[in-house]
Amino acid sequence: MTAVLSRRDLLRAGGALVVGFALPRPSPAQAAMAKTVDATELDGFLAISPDGSVTVYCGKVDLGQGLRIAIPQMAAEELGLGVERITLIEGDTALTPDQGPTAGSTGIAKGGVQIRQAAATARQALIRLAAARFDVPEDGLDIVDGDVRSLSGEGPSLGIGDLVGEHGFGLKLDPKAPLRSPASYKVVGKPLPRPDVPAKVTGRHTYVHDFRLPGMLHGKVIRPPAVGASLLGVDESALKAFKGVRIVRIKDFLGVVAASEWDALRAADALKATWSQTENLIGHEAVRDAMKAGPFVGEDIVVSKGDAATALADPDVAVLKAEYYWPVQSHASMGPSCAVADVKSDSATLWTASQATHRFRPAYAAMLGLPVDMVRLIYLDGSGCYGMNGHDDACADAALLSKAVGKPVRVQWSREDELGWDPKGPPQLLALEATPMEGGVVAGWRTEMWLPKATAGLPNVPLLAAQAAGIDQPMGLVTGLITQNGDPPYGVAAVQVKVNWLADAPLRPSNIRAPGKIANSFAVEGFFDELCNQAKVDGLITRLQMLKDLRGIIVLSRAASLIGWKPRPSPNPESDGVGRGVAYVHYKHSETYVAVAMEVSVDRDSGKVAVRRVACAHDCGLVINPDALRLQIEGAIIQTLSRTLLEEVTFDTKAVTSTDWASYPILGFADIPDITVDLINQPNQPPMGGGEAAATPIPAALANAIFDACGARVRTVPITPERVKAALAEADAKDKLG
Repeated sequence: MTAVLSRRDLLRAGGALVVGFALPRPSPAQAAMAKTVDATELDGFLAISPDGSVTVYCGKVDLGQGLRIAIPQMAAEELGLGVERITLIEGDTALTPDQGPTAGSTGIAKGGVQIRQAAATARQALIRLAAARFDVPEDGLDIVDGDVRSLSGEGPSLGIGDLVGEHGFGLKLDPKAPLRSPASYKVVGKPLPRPDVPAKVTGRHTYVHDFRLPGMLHGKVIRPPAVGASLLGVDESALKAFKGVRIVRIKDFLGVVAASEWDALRAADALKATWSQTENLIGHEAVRDAMKAGPFVGEDIVVSKGDAATALADPDVAVLKAEYYWPVQSHASMGPSCAVADVKSDSATLWTASQATHRFRPAYAAMLGLPVDMVRLIYLDGSGCYGMNGHDDACADAALLSKAVGKPVRVQWSREDELGWDPKGPPQLLALEATPMEGGVVAGWRTEMWLPKATAGLPNVPLLAAQAAGIDQPMGLVTGLITQNGDPPYGVAAVQVKVNWLADAPLRPSNIRAPGKIANSFAVEGFFDELCNQAKVDGLITRLQMLKDLRGIIVLSRAASLIGWKPRPSPNPESDGVGRGVAYVHYKHSETYVAVAMEVSVDRDSGKVAVRRVACAHDCGLVINPDALRLQIEGAIIQTLSRTLLEEVTFDTKAVTSTDWASYPILGFADIPDITVDLINQPNQPPMGGGEAAATPIPAALANAIFDACGARVRTVPITPERVKAALAEADAKDKLG
């Protein structure tokens, strides 16, 4: 869909657009001025109003990571003005270019960098226009506080709003437009406050859950008692007590729509549906063994360096082996998903907290039987997700119900819906083997993975509503790049990483924070510590000796220094139940550098682990906003501690059984440790992501610290007291055997 507002009217409506309210109907005169969303056009990203204020159109969205301040900072720096003069519009398919999903820590690294380049292109164009007006050379001008003026400070100046007409720039984005030197930065690198926080903490911020439309109805979808069950019949007699409630049934999709949410909930509870007896699941306790049994759809060698097979086959070498397991996990968003849909006969507008409004647009269009350009998705804040949770499914629910009743419909999931039906982070099983460490050298290393197949290039994770309604949609398991960081970052002579691709996952999977990399680093960094333990060498010193990347050496050194690391082998010979561990990642081997050092205590009697201190050294290149970045990192640490210590989806042969906070607990405030974050700014390096990398070393640092504290090696997440006690018993048995 193309928005047909004039630029001036569009800017005038900017405040409302930020929270996603519908645009006013354009007049015939306005229809002549279509807003381009072409990512190759400068006008796709920027518009300048006569008063010199700037609207930035961003395809990436702020899920809580601080893009609403960081991206305006990047644009403001290049344009030579303050962030207070910038309005950011995000994730609206009618107004913003498609910059890809907000995933993979690409919000700044790709989305922000692209907008920065657009701002640099605009600065160059504005200076060129002013130079022509002043009849002076371009290289003698710059933009300062929103005015184009002479570098000498003498002569006339001209506001940027006076230079661009109603029709915009009409220019292609110049990928080679020169950027400002970091030495001259006035805005980038400053801890400017996030503009959304005041309204959020005072309850005035518009979340998708708060959004209302005139005449809007409320919908509730009735899920089957078992995954994959078919709807055999519906007894509507109980709904006679509810006035104005409508039932919507499309094959196995069943829902009710009412004027109030309470009526919809009561009607859904009263409706008597008969479902087929289905047991399609294997149960969570069987997943680990089933992963090795297949069926498989192929295998890949994703890393091959030297001849690992020969090194590991040496009969004179006692190869060390271990197996690590990461379970199925929920996104466990604090607020359940919600969406609002207004589907008409010829068009649809959907308000959603999706990370990927542009990516999902074709899927919703196909589901609704509409042309893609007649479907508009507008991003509104949800409860946060870091991976696809139930937001997109709630949107599909609302869309089908709205189409059926011909009115706007709001769908609010319950806690049971969210934990029971959100797509899950997939399980991962890794077997590792390596030759013993001798003199700081490891001759051979192999990592073998068993993973659900991640099919690339699909527009969506299969949506529940479309599946139930029997509507064709591209099917695939979009779990992210889950094979990365499966090899050690250290100087191992010969390395092989093999992946056995499983045909399916135990439950519908999706990407979850740092997809794959958390589990892979848990195994790699834990196993590397096992090699150090076997050789009776210090894990930190050995990493530093075997690491060739200076930026990696710096983050490791600084993280360890923050907890007062003293070199010695593990476990701690003088331990009183307190230990320290370290882990490192060069995220995807190409992005952010992170090292985490951690201090924990272990109660040998109960098996309870208490995390005392976490120190994180973080190098993501150029830091745009240190406060927003630090909050991102702290959040990543806390969430990953929760995933490591507590979280596992449980299910039987029919459905998920961990559908509340008692059965799927998350970390509470009382268990949050002291956290120190050391940001290493690299102003002359590209800015990289801060949303995922800091999460990645957390589980390994925790497991390594537990081993240091008590000599127990835990290789399965979540690291529960029961698993710690079992590992202690195993360690004690080995000690008795000598």
